Amino acid sequence: MIRFENITKQNSHRILFFEASAALNRGEKIGLVGPNGAGKTTLFRMIAGEEAPDEGQVSIEKQVSVGYFNQDVGEMAGRSAVAEVMDGAGPVSTVAAELAQLEAAMCDPEQADAMDAIIERYGEVQARFEELGGYELEGRAREVLAGLSFSQEMMDTDVGALSGGWKMRVALGRILLMRPDAMLLDEPSNHLDLESLIWLEGFLKGYDGALLMTSHDREFMNRIVTKIIEIDGGSLTSYSGDYEFYERQRALNEKQQQAQFERQQAMLAKEVKFIERFKARASHAAQVQSRVKKLDKIERVEPPMRRHVVAFDFATPPRSGEDVAVLRNAHKAYGGRIIYEGLDFTIRRKERWCVMGVNGAGKSTLLKLVAGVSEPDSGTVTVGASVKMGYFSQHAMERLDGAMTVFESLESAFPQANQGSLRALAGCFGFSGDDVEKKCRFLSGGEKARLVMAIMLFNPPNFLVLDEPTNHLDLDTKEMLIKALAAYEGTMLFVSHDRHFLAALSNRVLELTPEGIHQYSGGYTEYVARTGHEAPGLHS
Repeated sequence: MIRFENITKQNSHRILFFEASAALNRGEKIGLVGPNGAGKTTLFRMIAGEEAPDEGQVSIEKQVSVGYFNQDVGEMAGRSAVAEVMDGAGPVSTVAAELAQLEAAMCDPEQADAMDAIIERYGEVQARFEELGGYELEGRAREVLAGLSFSQEMMDTDVGALSGGWKMRVALGRILLMRPDAMLLDEPSNHLDLESLIWLEGFLKGYDGALLMTSHDREFMNRIVTKIIEIDGGSLTSYSGDYEFYERQRALNEKQQQAQFERQQAMLAKEVKFIERFKARASHAAQVQSRVKKLDKIERVEPPMRRHVVAFDFATPPRSGEDVAVLRNAHKAYGGRIIYEGLDFTIRRKERWCVMGVNGAGKSTLLKLVAGVSEPDSGTVTVGASVKMGYFSQHAMERLDGAMTVFESLESAFPQANQGSLRALAGCFGFSGDDVEKKCRFLSGGEKARLVMAIMLFNPPNFLVLDEPTNHLDLDTKEMLIKALAAYEGTMLFVSHDRHFLAALSNRVLELTPEGIHQYSGGYTEYVARTGHEAPGLHS
């Protein structure tokens, strides 16, 4: 259906692909993986025709429709969200546009002379519109937007009034409604809450076209893909199976390659030793020559290319008192919208609370109240004795000084620390080599998140309040962070839409629902087992 045949592609001085080949066949659901900068987005752009390989070719079968979703949604304004989504539905949206023009023409007195022709054309276009399922289109568009957590009111709102994250969902909705033969999704799980993510998972499982996607959410990837294509070192390698199978297979391949490399190195060392020892003896000349020729012919085994992910070790945080944060009879409303009415909630030392709830349930509001960023309208929020808090939110990323480099930001936060320890810290969070000299204004969302996290965790607080800490983080950094936080000895209160993160780190669940607030002892995995759903209001 779509084939990459011996493609070579260079980006500036960096070779992304060298004589690489792979294929996307009908009905396949493939996860595209590789380190940051390996060329995943470039591969998508080559299929979409936005870039061309330097050598080789990308071939797409005739009549195959391709839908491409990426993070760059461009300008959107002047139409409602539902109209914007319907506009991406392929041929039917063109017919719908003509239908709207003809309806306007029929109401225009100045076109009275041409009315017979307009009415005749209207009949033809209307028949075509019906044939293409046009009258069901708006219903389907609203169904997709509802799955992506839009309220009816938001669906009819001008897209220009929506935030970047919601515009991203509109752009994703366009591709989903289109249902092309091949769908290319570059990080569709970014900006989605857990409910939307689970809905999208179900949608993509039921989608019968070919799918090629990247995602920093391993659980999402695991449940959808049945094949992995890995980009590494300029080549494309296919693995049949989900992401977990790929990880195991890759580790096994590395182990086998390392063993093969070591065996060959031992054999080569032995041969070289023989040649060195007997090269001066005429009696062994023939044997020496034979071994030299043998060495020249041997195909050398390369050692496996290992991805270098630096582990981050927490310093032990100071011990806090037993009651870390206490909310008593807390009320909070925004205008006429009541978020909390008489909330009582206590966080004790070493508890790790994950907060669950649909959009607007008050997850971020709770974190802001505990962090002291927001005040309750009435009632009290008390932070306990000896509590040193670290609060991470998307807003924290905006407070970075754009004129400073990554390293200057670290130095400014920790003027007493030595350069070696700051460079080690930067390395743990994915800033190696020249990356530390990048100005903050040029950092991506993921890089900003990593830098803020590094600053917060270097001299660790004993109470972490984290609002979507894994947004924008790649799989390797996320895994490093999970391992680091699993060993963390402090207390945590967090919101996340990443189920792997939730399951690995929580030991308590606070569920916010319209019917009330529920507290569960045991972490996210126990919560799912006990309630029968992965998120409030979604039944499995």
